[in-house]
Amino acid sequence: MLKSAPLYAYVPASNMERARQFYEDKLALGRGQPSGPGLIFRFAGGTAFFLYPTANAGTNEASCAFWQVGDVKATVAWLKGRGVEFEEYDTPDMKTEGSIFTGGGAMAAWFKDTEGNIMAVVQELQG
Repeated sequence: MLKSAPLYAYVPASNMERARQFYEDKLALGRGQPSGPGLIFRFAGGTAFFLYPTANAGTNEASCAFWQVGDVKATVAWLKGRGVEFEEYDTPDMKTEGSIFTGGGAMAAWFKDTEGNIMAVVQELQG
C-alpha cells in the first residue's frame, strides 16, 4: 500500500522567516505555498517538502532530505556562488574533496540550512 503512495519530507524550522528566506532566496526555490502554519516547496516528479515551525529544528544529526541532481559538481558550484556553505568530512569512512564525497555508486555533498538541518545534493554514478 505505501509503495504506491507519494512520500514527502518534513523540514523543521525554529525561525520560519529566516528559513523561508533561505529556501526561497538563497536556494532560489521560489515562493513556498502557504499551508497551515508552514510552507510547501514543490519539486520535480511531484515531490515536495513541508517547512514547518518547531522548537526541535536542527536536532537531527543525519541528513534531513536530499535533491537527486544530474551534475553534483555544477550544483555545488552554483550553490557556493549563492553563499551556501558545505560541510567537509574527513573520517575513516568518508572524506570530501571540494565538498564532494564519491563512493557507494554516488557523489554527494551536504550543507546545513539556517535551522541546522542537514540537506544534501546527490548524483548517482553510472557503471
